[in-house]
Amino acid sequence: MAEEKMTLHDAQHTWEDQLVNPGLNKFPERKETFTTSSDIPVKRLYTPDDAPGDYLAESGFPGEYPYTRGVQPTMYRGRFWTMRQYAGYATAEESNARYRYLLEQGQTGLSVAFDLPTQIGYDADDPLAEGEVGKVGVSISSIHDMAKLFDSIPLDKVSTSMTINAPASILLAMYIAVAKRQGVAENKLRGTVQNDILKEYVARGTYIFPPAPSMRLITDLFGYCKTNVPHWNTISISGYHIREAGCTAVQEVAFTLANGIAYVQAAVDAGLDVDDFAPQLSFFFNAHNQFLEEIAKFRAARKLWAHIMRERFQAQNPRSWQLKFHTQTGGSTLTAQQPENNIVRVALQALAAVMGGTQSLHTNSMDEALALPTQKAVQVALRTQQIIAYETGAADSVDPLAGSYLIESLTDEIVKRAEDYIAKIDDLGGALPAIEGGFINQEIQDAAYAYQQAVERSEQIIVGMNQFTVEDEAQPDLLRVDPAIEAAQREKLAALRAGRDNGRVAELRAHLDTAARGGENLMPLFIECVENDVTLGEICHTLRGVFGEYRPNVSI
Repeated sequence: MAEEKMTLHDAQHTWEDQLVNPGLNKFPERKETFTTSSDIPVKRLYTPDDAPGDYLAESGFPGEYPYTRGVQPTMYRGRFWTMRQYAGYATAEESNARYRYLLEQGQTGLSVAFDLPTQIGYDADDPLAEGEVGKVGVSISSIHDMAKLFDSIPLDKVSTSMTINAPASILLAMYIAVAKRQGVAENKLRGTVQNDILKEYVARGTYIFPPAPSMRLITDLFGYCKTNVPHWNTISISGYHIREAGCTAVQEVAFTLANGIAYVQAAVDAGLDVDDFAPQLSFFFNAHNQFLEEIAKFRAARKLWAHIMRERFQAQNPRSWQLKFHTQTGGSTLTAQQPENNIVRVALQALAAVMGGTQSLHTNSMDEALALPTQKAVQVALRTQQIIAYETGAADSVDPLAGSYLIESLTDEIVKRAEDYIAKIDDLGGALPAIEGGFINQEIQDAAYAYQQAVERSEQIIVGMNQFTVEDEAQPDLLRVDPAIEAAQREKLAALRAGRDNGRVAELRAHLDTAARGGENLMPLFIECVENDVTLGEICHTLRGVFGEYRPNVSI
């Protein structure tokens, strides 16, 4: 009689008895429990028992529902992800020089960083802008700044991402107007505007208006671009900044998709058909240090969003089910100590994003924990992407870690835990009530505090910071923004205001005031305003007079 075949379960027990336990007696494991950033237990060994049972239902093939394995059937075998280095500082002219340098070095898309006054709707000559002009990004107050920013860069040949939220519609209006001056039709433009105000209320703080008018501006942009700028991603729903504020990987997925649900619902409530705008939605995620969890996180987010769009919102177009996303490596993981170590961190984070199926990628520079990056540091960051693309073979197969029992188990667990969070947020009335009531803020704060405590107790090792430190580190050369640029920007604005048709400006601002009090789509009027030299600050001040300003609940 043939010997009965041992089951996997029995074989694992035999392995543990005969090999693992004797080994543990000689060499105990480093700690009692291993967990991910989201407190998901990491087992010693994963087997087929840990992978989801129904391959077609749970994973499927790349390019088909539920898109766990990627939104394109061949992914990077056709073309690489867009290499999009986030850049911008000082004046439009200086930032333009950096963009042109990066394009010459092989960057395939632009990503614009704006200074703080621009992000919150103030011109460079506003008293509230003093000391901040050009410091953390480029200063843009008028269409003339925007034209200089993209001088000699053909906007029909390049994809541009703009990290701007509260005044996103106005900056996009400037971009469209500059393209017209170049002779480029708006239906030829490609790119993304972040336009994600909900995460500003919980994680970043560059808001201007209260939630209701902010959502109105967002849905106006959705409606305008659907007809006029069809290749533009109208929002980049951002988990990146939520993660930078201290949340876990599971929370990043859950809170980002909950915000996405809120935006889709707002657009539907505004009368838009889901399949008319959903294909133009995009997402923005962080790539953090826990390599395997990050890969699983990206796969889980795609799968969960596909279910949300098809089942909750009854979207019929497969493109509406696809979660397309940009990734940036984790700024909060960079250390000021031993900044060269950041090159290694960024490389591993970027590799996780590629193996997780990102559509575009920014790699942080080694010196960003100290200052805006130098040109040399930016080049190293870009070369990191190029080495992954051209030398490692990581991009030669679609979803290369699919089938790993650990990756499949983590993907499934992140989906389940994120679904639980989304259900809690639904019970609270949705993302906006969950934000205003302090639930999401408190969850992020608790996670950030727990992580900081682990670092301070050296339970979480940060190489070069709380372990493996060195004395008397040499400081690298840093980029310094010349404070004289602030005065120069003021002079440019004074000349603009003196030379324009101020009667026409007053007329357009009055029209904008009336339109904002009504229900018409404001995007065409924004374009007309910027084309007639109405500044960013003037448009935002007009809207403040109608919408008011957001004041957070101080009890949170």
